[in-house]
Amino acid sequence: MKKIVLALSVLASTISFAQETKDTKIKEKEIEAVVMTKTKKAVEQKADRTIFDFSEQPSLNSGSLMEGVKKLPGLVVSDMVGMMYQGKPLDVYMDGRTLNISSNELNAFLEGMPANSVERIEIITQPGAEFPATSGGAILNIITSKSAKNYLTAVYNGGYRFSSYDKYRSRFNNSIALNSRNKWFGWQVNLGQYYRESLSLSEFDQLTRNHSSSLGRTYYMNSAFTFELGKDRLLLNYDVNHNNGGADITTDNFLNGTSTSNFGSATKGLRQEVAATYQKKFEDKNKKLDFKAVYTNSDSEFNQFGDRSLNNSSLFNLYNFKIDYSQPLKILDEGKVSFGALYDQQNFETKDGNIVNLDYTRQTTSAYLEFQATLKKFDFIAGARAENYDITGITRMIDNNGNLKQDNLNPFKKFKVFPNASVQYNLMKQLFVNLNYNKKISLPSVSLLNPNNTTLSTETLTTSGNPDLQPTIYDNAEIKISAFDYAYIGYNTSWVKDQIVQKVSREGNLIRNEQVQVNSIRTHNFNFGMPIPFMLFTTPFSELMKFNVNPDKMNLLYVYAGYQIQEMPDIKSKGFWVFSLMGQFILPKDIRLQANYNVIPKGGNFYYFQIEKPLNNAFDLTISKKFMADRLNLSLYARDIFNQNKSVIVANSLGGKVFTSNKFDSRSFGITVNYKIPTKNKLAKEDPNMIKQTTQSESNGGVLQPGQ
Repeated sequence: MKKIVLALSVLASTISFAQETKDTKIKEKEIEAVVMTKTKKAVEQKADRTIFDFSEQPSLNSGSLMEGVKKLPGLVVSDMVGMMYQGKPLDVYMDGRTLNISSNELNAFLEGMPANSVERIEIITQPGAEFPATSGGAILNIITSKSAKNYLTAVYNGGYRFSSYDKYRSRFNNSIALNSRNKWFGWQVNLGQYYRESLSLSEFDQLTRNHSSSLGRTYYMNSAFTFELGKDRLLLNYDVNHNNGGADITTDNFLNGTSTSNFGSATKGLRQEVAATYQKKFEDKNKKLDFKAVYTNSDSEFNQFGDRSLNNSSLFNLYNFKIDYSQPLKILDEGKVSFGALYDQQNFETKDGNIVNLDYTRQTTSAYLEFQATLKKFDFIAGARAENYDITGITRMIDNNGNLKQDNLNPFKKFKVFPNASVQYNLMKQLFVNLNYNKKISLPSVSLLNPNNTTLSTETLTTSGNPDLQPTIYDNAEIKISAFDYAYIGYNTSWVKDQIVQKVSREGNLIRNEQVQVNSIRTHNFNFGMPIPFMLFTTPFSELMKFNVNPDKMNLLYVYAGYQIQEMPDIKSKGFWVFSLMGQFILPKDIRLQANYNVIPKGGNFYYFQIEKPLNNAFDLTISKKFMADRLNLSLYARDIFNQNKSVIVANSLGGKVFTSNKFDSRSFGITVNYKIPTKNKLAKEDPNMIKQTTQSESNGGVLQPGQ
């Protein structure tokens, strides 16, 4: 271990020295108009977030965004666990704005978005007062914007892959990104499509077995426009995402012998979002004043055909307006003050046929104040966010007598204050200790409230929403030690009130899948991450000290391990582990090979579920090579080579235990092409102030850039 730590120190020092030397040389040659290029860090850790670059990593940007997200060390995605990072539930944003889509739609959204349309992902592990208190434990922010170039640039991305579980199933995507800019105006448009065929096999308590063959199509356009208004700037965004698909389902029931039923389903969805941001500029570049307005509309339909028919639809509208201001302030050695306000209104309506069975309205008004200060080797953050909630709604249903019954939802009208505080001690360059506390709230997603059944309904299986769910309150505390952006060890704990959890139970011959709330839960999470260069095992340390480190040419292994346990009042829980390994290998001719292995071993509990067989158990390979002066990047990949990714769990309930299993056609093989189309502006320079401004964090140099 000592050798590893010392080697990492040498690695960081060498990179820092090389970067300083590079900067000095650049300054000396600046009058000769030398063109500088930036390389991005594959992973970058800051005091409040971890940043993963997607744009130049074939292992991440091949296939769908969901596949890339699943490979991030410490991030867990599954039907049972949901989406968590280092044990914290994630709220999903895109370009700094919350997606505002239901949890049921989120998986389809990420599956329908090609990973090569994403520049990077920021996981904000310690959201401060600037973010809504509803951000929960952590935020996953998908950054799709790219640095534009003067005049016109164009990039094509395409890919194809197939699986062959019981027959060949295809998935392919195509997209083109266009950028243009002059000193008054800039624009960016990304057009694309994604087609996917997939298989799902599920079994419940040896009572019923389902074979589902589905097809999905997604078409999208993301556009952004920048107008320079004197010293100020106006940014406009319009995004549209349309998806449609369906499934053919065969269900075998084992009540009295074996009976077979056939179902079909069709889904449609249209999501549109318009955003406008006005940025006021000051002589002091550290001052910021932003006005942002967002309107989101999402319309979806779900129909089931066969022995049981369903005709469900939903309509979601969001109106959001916020103001953010920050400026430097003399606090201790140096500091900054930030404050702002937010108004947010959401309207959600669901229909069962022609009956509006849920009419839900949520209004949030909030304001925040946050201070940041530095004193020698200490960094301090302290703030508070005050939020006022007004949540109301009604439900309607047909009772057993055929009458329409209407009930009011349990209202939630409260004013709450959410404090946050963070202290970071910088032991040395790129080595720090961080302590953090924050209080957060999580509001039930509209899909969990939706009384409609948006999944398969049979005589032995039913899934329903719960319109009476209440918000969840979190008190989070964390301690973390990070080194050189990549190595870290941390512990975080949460005291949770009214946690929403999934529960599966059996009543006679009917299996019920529902959402319930647990009054009090305590969670504990331990996390560890470490890069291990292979040269440590072949090179004496005295020689390692002399080695001219080039991380882009380094063979290494990145190890992540996490452990979580949830203390619940009504069951005895066992903790579960999460392991992730990533190997980078530089082959002759600058061919890059990357291997990923992820697994959650059996034996632990996630709330009411007991893990019977390893979850997320998959081994992936990606091989990539650049051609034509790096304009063409070609990648070949294989997902879940050994076809081991299967979910087998036992649900605990008062009525006993329910056995469930689920298997997807996760083994697949494919190719991805990225081609930078030549244009006349060969000397175009990067413009760092392009559209869709969010929390930017590009930096020179980098370590651990697999597959670049």
